[in-house]
Amino acid sequence: MSQIDVNNLLSQMRQLSLQVKPAEQSFTAAAANASQTDFSSLLKKSISSVADAQTEAGQLAAGFERGDAGADLGRTMVAINKADLSLNTLAQVRNKLVDAYNNIMNMPV
Repeated sequence: MSQIDVNNLLSQMRQLSLQVKPAEQSFTAAAANASQTDFSSLLKKSISSVADAQTEAGQLAAGFERGDAGADLGRTMVAINKADLSLNTLAQVRNKLVDAYNNIMNMPV
């Protein structure tokens, strides 16, 4: 099984969250805010970003299934794959956090 670098993964999640949501700030301001935020707020933002991606993918899939006029198969498939990838990434982060917690709790004092 391969090892996952948590910091690299969190950095990628930050970049994905900036791509998903409209950029209201410049990249340098967003990078400065990312360095000032704490881990819990970053995790909450990542979870809400995953939930938003899942909701968007579900809405696009439902619209395509209904045969809506603006429904596009390509856009729907990309949204579904993006939602799947973000959910899998979140699950891997959760697994690494649980492993880290277990390692800390098993340390001799």
